[in-house]
Amino acid sequence: MANIRPFRAIRPTVDKAAAIAALPYDVYNRQEAKAVVKDNPDSFLNIDRAETQFDDSVDTYAECVYQKAHDLLWEKINRGDFIREDVPCYYIYELTMDGRVQTGIVACASIDDYENQVIKKHENTRADKEADRIHHVDSCNAQTGPIFLAYRANAVIREIVAKTKQTAAVYDFTSEDGIRHRVWVIADAADIEAIRSAFDSIGVIYIADGHHRAASAVKVGLKRRAEHPDYDGSEEFNYFLSVLFPDEELMIMDYNRVVKDLNGLSEDAFLKKVQDLFDVKPVGKADRKPAKKGDFSMYLNGQWYQCTIREADRSSDPVKGLDVSLLQELLLTPVLGIGDPKTDKRIDFVGGIRGLDELERRCGADGDSVVAFAMYATDISELFAVADAGLLMPPKSTWFEPKLRSGLFIHEI
Repeated sequence: MANIRPFRAIRPTVDKAAAIAALPYDVYNRQEAKAVVKDNPDSFLNIDRAETQFDDSVDTYAECVYQKAHDLLWEKINRGDFIREDVPCYYIYELTMDGRVQTGIVACASIDDYENQVIKKHENTRADKEADRIHHVDSCNAQTGPIFLAYRANAVIREIVAKTKQTAAVYDFTSEDGIRHRVWVIADAADIEAIRSAFDSIGVIYIADGHHRAASAVKVGLKRRAEHPDYDGSEEFNYFLSVLFPDEELMIMDYNRVVKDLNGLSEDAFLKKVQDLFDVKPVGKADRKPAKKGDFSMYLNGQWYQCTIREADRSSDPVKGLDVSLLQELLLTPVLGIGDPKTDKRIDFVGGIRGLDELERRCGADGDSVVAFAMYATDISELFAVADAGLLMPPKSTWFEPKLRSGLFIHEI
């Protein structure tokens, strides 16, 4: 049963919320992050990517960078840019993108639930990326970026959310990318108990996005336990900052592929191999987006093709049956020689938020690739099935939008 508890958030004052709220730390490279904080000194990216405060000669992972993150965070808190909730609360975080609304509960999830697989993951994590966020969270004494969790929709939670959203939001702003952000506080004792009980009745929670942040938060918590052997489980370091969304409101976008060469094949020879493997027909630009599971589109030499995976090649296995797995196993590895897509420099991945025009650009005269594959988006039910089976998704299988902002909720540990 999932232990999802309220907490005393440290959160921005109303007049500062829009300026402080920042995209996750890992969507920027160093130069992009520096440009953001130069334009907006209040951006939480100053703290999440504190190397922006130093000359480029200073290593991103230097000790002084983590100390700077701590100092900037607590300076902002102490000078009144943030307030601290008087009592533990849940929060509602609503994001609206292109008219589509998704509403999450901001709360703290249990590191024991993570360790005991009540909270299920579907990706492996990299030790180097974990080490950075472990150091960041430990130095700041706070979790600053929420983990994006998903649960199977619950009527009790849905009803309390709907009721609360009839009241005035504490934050209501639109970010520079057109996403509307609204936040409400759930402080009523009966509502808090009802939400806690509802999550307790939900057997499984899933990490949708933020596997590295989750793993890092858990490892900091375990480190604190070792440092405090008399801990009783109620301490804040036993929990990590999360936003939990019902599955019925989530949208996974396509995650597309571009490949830099044809592995020594001519275009005609490559196309013939694709036609041998799939049911292929040329399509116009208007029909380039795959319409259903089992279909993907290919862009080669200025022409789009609809490719359908044959029934004989499909699989009921939660991982092997994913479209991205079938493309990899049937075409990318045997024909294009892409062995490990995580490390092969000949393949790149393009999030669906960038659109299919980006695939045409990458394969155009000024691009760096020769063939692109537009995928049908993975469904949230497929992600749940993989996690329930204790398996892992292939690399770059899911792209979630909109991204949760950092800096709106801080959990002190």
